[in-house]
Amino acid sequence: MFEKTPENEAEKKKIQGKVFIFAELAAAFCMCGIGVAGCGGQMADKASSPWAESVDASGQGSKGERYKVAENIVDFNQEADGYQPLKNNYNFYFTYKTVHPWWDAVALGIEDAAKQYEKMGVIINYEYLAPDRASAQDQIQRLADASERGFDVIGVDVADVGIVTPVINKLIEDGHKVMTFSSSDADKEDGCNRIAYVGNTHNYEDGAELTKALCEKLGYRGEIAVLVGTQGAPCHEDRALGAKDVVAEYPDMKIVETAYDEDSVENAYELTLGLLERHKGLAGIVCCNMSNPVGAARAVIEAGREDEVAIVGMDHDQEALRYLRDGIIYALGVQDCYSIGYDTVQVAVKIADGLLPGEAYPEKTEERTTIIYQDSAAAILQTLYGEID
Repeated sequence: MFEKTPENEAEKKKIQGKVFIFAELAAAFCMCGIGVAGCGGQMADKASSPWAESVDASGQGSKGERYKVAENIVDFNQEADGYQPLKNNYNFYFTYKTVHPWWDAVALGIEDAAKQYEKMGVIINYEYLAPDRASAQDQIQRLADASERGFDVIGVDVADVGIVTPVINKLIEDGHKVMTFSSSDADKEDGCNRIAYVGNTHNYEDGAELTKALCEKLGYRGEIAVLVGTQGAPCHEDRALGAKDVVAEYPDMKIVETAYDEDSVENAYELTLGLLERHKGLAGIVCCNMSNPVGAARAVIEAGREDEVAIVGMDHDQEALRYLRDGIIYALGVQDCYSIGYDTVQVAVKIADGLLPGEAYPEKTEERTTIIYQDSAAAILQTLYGEID
């Protein structure tokens, strides 16, 4: 539950509107006898092959089969793991990189977890806010403000590891309980002392798998470009590194440019137009966030080169899924945002109760990414967005 201030109530309404379709999907699972709470089911085993799963579904067949396709991507079949909280009231602060539909889907998992705890007699109060544009300095200020307000746990989706890590470490030194979540961690290898992380632990592999798919499609020949996202954001940088390492394996392939679009569709569109103008032989684009596949696809269509330039990218944007269905985008890696939000709350409760990683939760809770192709797009559009050809 959000703290009820006018600013936060307005933000909550905005998020609820943006994630309405995911709530509809969860309701659809309930109607199918699966249920948001799982009807006694267990949480997904995230330790086995959490990345690079492939879904093959044409969108034909029964409604139950289509729901099964979506369930393989987003696990709405979640319920509390049986841990008994030590308190009946918790206050959490979560801040993330930028206001964007991707994090709105995370918010739905957070809210559903809070509702389940409420049924147990435990109230989860939380704030979930971010700037309109990704900014490490803005994130630092938000963390500083939160540190003065007595939250049980502070969670952060790290905007820039180098800049934000010292701030996290200072908060820990001052006695605050800080975790990371979502898609961008800062861990011990980065010199960060955060307590735990919930989210995508395999961004490098996601970038590598998408790039492998692209290289195969192109016959392991040709020039490609990489659209990264926010400079310094671990998830975006790691995916780009995965792409770079894969391309380096093939002597007839080359990355001609790498560009940062700041997780903006418009920026990605403008950058791609420039890439197409400068590189007449461009054969493919690797997109490392949810915004840039959309901007890249718009640009190649405008340039009339949709049959010449293959695009791979990340996540479940409705427009991107349409481009996947229509063959403009070749593949998308879709993360289970709902589970990220849900599991973040469960881990935060245990951190607030003073438990350390290894006692009742892992240091890193892995969430899955599923690589989907054109033959899955219609089914996913219908299930996630109610869109029928």
